[in-house]
Amino acid sequence: MSDRYIGLLRAAGCSHSVIRHCSVVAATAASLSEKNPFFDHDLVEAGSLLHDIGRSVTHSIGHAQAGADLCRSLGLGEDLARIVECHTGAGLTADECIQLGLLPIDCMPQTPESALVACADNLVRGDQVITIEERLGQAYALSRKVRMRMFRQHQYLQMLR
Repeated sequence: MSDRYIGLLRAAGCSHSVIRHCSVVAATAASLSEKNPFFDHDLVEAGSLLHDIGRSVTHSIGHAQAGADLCRSLGLGEDLARIVECHTGAGLTADECIQLGLLPIDCMPQTPESALVACADNLVRGDQVITIEERLGQAYALSRKVRMRMFRQHQYLQMLR
């Protein structure tokens, strides 16, 4: 199945480095969810591989909303589109989206799979796996509220393991 999604990333015009990043996020998500029947593993794989498909359109914070629109246009299903839409940080509220110049959409993860993909993405810088502490140390531009949300999301997923 992963070949299909990597093919979609290529067809959309994603760079080799974006595809490599998405592959590492998928491996990280798989390791975080392995042996846990709580997750839809096929959806986790699809969401983690396609989470940055919007980078074929823009490398701005708007890549998540652009990627979700692309997934919808490809008929990939709303569950998958929402994972892509909600993966930045630990999700964004509609108010936070407005502050960032995005469409006022609630982009908070609502499913275990979307939270898992957001968390796995936070644990990968480029194609290197990092700790949540390293990620939070790099997130100094984010508000304390958002950094705490990222940390709590990470703790929640560790608890599920």
